[in-house]
Amino acid sequence: MKIEPKRIKVKDIIAEYINNDEEGVFAYNGKLNIRPPYQREFIYGEKESKAVINSIIHGFPLNTMYWCKNDDGSFEVLDGQQRTISICEYIEGNFSFENRYFHTLTNTEQKQILSYELTIYVCEGNDKEKLEWFKIINIAGKELTEQELRNAVYRSNWLSDAKRYFSKNNCAAYSIGKDYLIGDAKRQDYLETAIKWISNNEIEKYMDEQCKKKTTTAIELWNYFQNVIAWIESSFKGLQPRYKKYMKGVEWGFLYNEYKSKSFNPKQIVKEVEILMLDDEVDSKKGIFYYVFDKKQKHLNLRTFSDNIKLQVYAQQKGKCKICKKHFEIEEMEADHIKPWVEGGKTVIENCQMLCKQCNREKSSK
Repeated sequence: MKIEPKRIKVKDIIAEYINNDEEGVFAYNGKLNIRPPYQREFIYGEKESKAVINSIIHGFPLNTMYWCKNDDGSFEVLDGQQRTISICEYIEGNFSFENRYFHTLTNTEQKQILSYELTIYVCEGNDKEKLEWFKIINIAGKELTEQELRNAVYRSNWLSDAKRYFSKNNCAAYSIGKDYLIGDAKRQDYLETAIKWISNNEIEKYMDEQCKKKTTTAIELWNYFQNVIAWIESSFKGLQPRYKKYMKGVEWGFLYNEYKSKSFNPKQIVKEVEILMLDDEVDSKKGIFYYVFDKKQKHLNLRTFSDNIKLQVYAQQKGKCKICKKHFEIEEMEADHIKPWVEGGKTVIENCQMLCKQCNREKSSK
């Protein structure tokens, strides 16, 4: 791989700057692709962007940037996207620094900024070398998420379209799914979740299939995501916003995949959720949304007896198992609910018995 250092002035970088969803993000007289497919979305906030401008105004050096050169003479930003966009957006007048926009500066001040030189290393190599270098130089920066790395590998028209739905600030997926998903759309969390659901957790396989089929639109993924959200809202109508914090982050897509075609009464589901939410025995409120379908208590993380209760009951039973009557050390025994939770049993000392592990297993299997 060939690597060549360059000093390029800001005025040359910003020439013919364009930033929109349809055409992408370009500068340097249209020759620099600031956001190629392997790049993350723009994640700098106002504070970070202003810090870039502050460095330039005071003549402080910015960290080295990296471009790669394509066969047709164009360039792609490997590292430095956030800084480059911040500079261009400031000069375009899209934000101010110290209450002054670029166009309100004196000619001398504007010239100082436009004459500022950026240190850029330009590399030439094949696609595999570019991606490997991209990963290496980003280790020192903000760590890439798993999905951002996948986007670097599975570059396609399908991915570009998918990012339009799932990867922007206030994107369509965020608008309808923000109450149910966790993470940051710009960091590809929404896209990753949607693909994980539709592929039943085979994200790479699904993305690879879209590349191989040369799929140009992500409408299948978008329609699926909309169906999941519609299913949530019809199945659990009325639970928002009371239980918002518990509904956020549930693996809704997996529930949808398994139960969308099965018959159940939404009103009964909602009633059961409300009862379980008020049950002090249930520690995992998120688990309720799984339990109401499959009735597996493991989702609920039911309260367990404290060590103090176990010691007291063990002493009362004189170390003997309540069922087989044999003596065991306390470490060889387990605390059991005399009246099960499903029958209204509580995790209190009056409802506790100590059983040997074998008896407890046999009791639980009946």
